[in-house]
Amino acid sequence: MAVGHPAAVGGMRFGDHFFLAYDNGAERYAVLAAYLRAGLRAGHALVHLADGESAEAVRDRLRALFAADAPDLLAAVNDGRVAVPEAAGRPAAEVIASAAGPDRSAGVRVSVEASPSSRGWPGSAGFAAFEDAVGRAVAAAGDAMALCQFDRQWFGAGRLDALEACHGGRAGADAVFDDGVLRIDPLFAPPGLRLSGSIDESTLPGLLAALRGLDDRAAHVCLDLAGVEFCDLAGLRALVGVNEWSIVPDRLVVLRSAPRCVEMMMRASGWEGAPGIVHEGVR
Repeated sequence: MAVGHPAAVGGMRFGDHFFLAYDNGAERYAVLAAYLRAGLRAGHALVHLADGESAEAVRDRLRALFAADAPDLLAAVNDGRVAVPEAAGRPAAEVIASAAGPDRSAGVRVSVEASPSSRGWPGSAGFAAFEDAVGRAVAAAGDAMALCQFDRQWFGAGRLDALEACHGGRAGADAVFDDGVLRIDPLFAPPGLRLSGSIDESTLPGLLAALRGLDDRAAHVCLDLAGVEFCDLAGLRALVGVNEWSIVPDRLVVLRSAPRCVEMMMRASGWEGAPGIVHEGVR
């Protein structure tokens, strides 16, 4: 895959045709939900494309995806604000235009499922042709954007690279916290957080909120500290105490690529051998 940080999906603009390669359902849900919610707030026409399947089958899959904890998106699927057109055999531009309807003054937001059902085996020419058609339709519309979703389990790395080349960029989940001093991004495989910047008195509330927001049912979580430039004692206490909010006994917390200053503080404070904390590499 290309090197570089994915663009936050919430910041997508008209003309963007972005690529999401997701590792699991949690990652797909987080990115797609943020994308659709941004469209609902902006009043965009929402179109979900998945050719090769009946529209009702696709709606059922979206309902199942949003049923647990996204009542707003479930309602939008049920009442048609998320349009799911029959797309098989129809040009992408025609499908997008017809599903968006005549009143599209606020713009159109398209989400695309990269299903292999009607395009051959993943990575075949049919995929690239379909993605090129979506890209042309978005560019021609002028008031549209598209997010195309690919399950990594279906594709080899070389195939994903080729498909990414059909898009204008990569999309990722929005940051959990970002105040310009500390940025916290979600991780999905394994679940956890990626921290970049400084952990100090000013950013501690954001860190604590992000740690409390982790799935308290996960058997283990990863805190990637490769981008941390500074961490004070209160921040370190929060990191090693993350299991205080877990309902899973003996959950493991992996501290990945911690800077040497953090490792030195952990040794000096006696937290190096804290229960449930696993060290994975030092930066």
